[in-house]
Amino acid sequence: MTVGEMLVATVPMARTLNLEFLETTAERAVVRLPDQAEYHNHVGGPHAGAMFTLAESASGASVIAAFGDQMSRAVPLAVKAEIGYKKLAMGEVTATATLGRPIAEVVAQLDAGERPEFPVAIEIRRADGAVTGEMTVVWTLRPNS
Repeated sequence: MTVGEMLVATVPMARTLNLEFLETTAERAVVRLPDQAEYHNHVGGPHAGAMFTLAESASGASVIAAFGDQMSRAVPLAVKAEIGYKKLAMGEVTATATLGRPIAEVVAQLDAGERPEFPVAIEIRRADGAVTGEMTVVWTLRPNS
């Protein structure tokens, strides 16, 4: 099962919004929100909440792809998120998430008994390539014990 398939199977909001996980690697994740009238806002584009969920889901896919081998000893949790809506989004939108710290550095903190935090940067783009939003989610790996 791919990271995207696992998230669709286990995260109801990903399923509800019909998110499409196009790429999930340790370096980045790319997730698309199809154009769906039931999730439009008052100007006919994707609702801000749907775009937030898209971007947060891309960040989570990135985290799971990067740290999936650590799940037996730590739980990934979003600590905080900040989003900026830059341009009007219309039609389908795609979020690309990129891990903000080297994986080895984060794992070394976990190995040292710390609870590492790390940012994931996300860009949301329209089909024409214009950036409609930018988001940063700070994640942690909370040790199980």
